[in-house]
Amino acid sequence: MSLTLVIGSKNYSSWSLRPWMLLRQLGIGFDERVLTLDTPEFYGEIGKFNPARRVPVLLDAELTIWDSIAICEYLAEKTGRGWPKDVAARAYARSVSAEMHSGFQALREACPFNARARDRTVPVTPELEADVRRIDEMWADCRRRFASRGPWLFGDYSIADAMYSSVVLRFNTYGTELSPPSHEYLNKALADRALTDWIRAAESDPCQLEKVDAVGR
Repeated sequence: MSLTLVIGSKNYSSWSLRPWMLLRQLGIGFDERVLTLDTPEFYGEIGKFNPARRVPVLLDAELTIWDSIAICEYLAEKTGRGWPKDVAARAYARSVSAEMHSGFQALREACPFNARARDRTVPVTPELEADVRRIDEMWADCRRRFASRGPWLFGDYSIADAMYSSVVLRFNTYGTELSPPSHEYLNKALADRALTDWIRAAESDPCQLEKVDAVGR
């Protein structure tokens, strides 16, 4: 495959992180094109790749795929990897991934993605607490069910792990308290080579979004 992944600034683009992580974990070579968010360059270029004018976008020859979960599904179809092998685990992994894709609005709003930031504190509303507890319960349940298969949510690295990589970095930024199984998973994810490469790139990302950087200071 000759692939190009069009993404937004690495410090702020949580949606871009997900397919980027899956490509890295599957060992698929790709070129990346980074568009700086909230700039004339971004708005001038993104429409050339995606009529919805959002990142990420995957380019495979003449084919264009947009939306993070659609890209991940495409990669799974192309490679035969990315989801658990057995039907029941695969259905559960898809449910977990879809819940991340469509839910947790309170977490998104209260804890904006800021990959290089640390030790931020935000007010814990009931809605935010409910989102965190739901993720904590889900991660712990996945580890209880699938720990014998490997260290990731479903044993081997899957699309579910890619979808929650942005949550891993949010929890790292805002110091979220988790149960022991979820905290162990968080540490595993944070130590992963691909994610540490993303964090290093985010630390040198020239993009500065003050409205995000001001949250939790």
